[in-house]
Amino acid sequence: MSDKLLVTGASGQLGRLVIDELLARGIAPERIVATTRKPEALAALAARGIEVRAADFDDSAALTRAFAGVQRLLLISTDALDAPGKRLAQHRNAVQAAVAADVRHVVYTSMPRPEPGSPVPFAPDHYGTEQALAASPLGWTVLRNCWYMQNLLAGLRGSLPGGQWYSAAGEGRVAYVSREDCARAAAAALASESSGNATYDITGPEALTTAEIAGLVSEIADRPLAVVPVTPEALGQGLAAHGVPGFFVPVLVSFDVNTAQGNVAQVSDAVQRLTGRAPQRLADFLKTHRAELAA
Repeated sequence: MSDKLLVTGASGQLGRLVIDELLARGIAPERIVATTRKPEALAALAARGIEVRAADFDDSAALTRAFAGVQRLLLISTDALDAPGKRLAQHRNAVQAAVAADVRHVVYTSMPRPEPGSPVPFAPDHYGTEQALAASPLGWTVLRNCWYMQNLLAGLRGSLPGGQWYSAAGEGRVAYVSREDCARAAAAALASESSGNATYDITGPEALTTAEIAGLVSEIADRPLAVVPVTPEALGQGLAAHGVPGFFVPVLVSFDVNTAQGNVAQVSDAVQRLTGRAPQRLADFLKTHRAELAA
């Protein structure tokens, strides 16, 4: 099989990992197309024989040209979170361009339970994109990636110095997954010969509460970390007081509310089924980053 495989957002963290995984799976570089807003940022990939194309998600015609000659495409959700509706418009442009370019199958990185009613402000972007794919003639695979362990780590680094983790998540659980496992799952879905439609929950192997995570961190970092329960309103006030940009405060608060509602607690074996390898446990991930936690 010699389908051309395209990865959008190839200069981002997930996109680069997916391309590395494709190469590790033995996909020839000439079969891979990498798109980005800044092609010069991917000179190293071009030097390895991967075709690099410019892609502007605000320009459907330009996207159609970028997708030309490609059979399977990984649509990594864009980072346009500062303007409501912009990301969904970009994704719809991508779906339309894929149809116009005669792409056969699109793999899309979504989020857990994006259906109406989610407290997460950007959930409608993902749900709307899923709906656009379902209404198109394209074959599609939706990967509902749970929250990244790497993002949790960044938050923990901010909480550890004071030894307190302010949380409005209550007893809610999160099935954190590593970005690397998401990349492996995406590469497997993209390189697959499957033509049917499917939705996968991409999660880690266990769902943990904030208190359980704090216990792991305290043990691994050998530093105390206590969970301080707060209301969503108090959490938002605290984030704003610490300089979090105004548009991002409700996003961060919504993550805790979403957790408290049980929307990110589902554990799936999708990573194992797609890749043949079990996903990393959070404890093992944290151990590999012990030095950062202990610093």
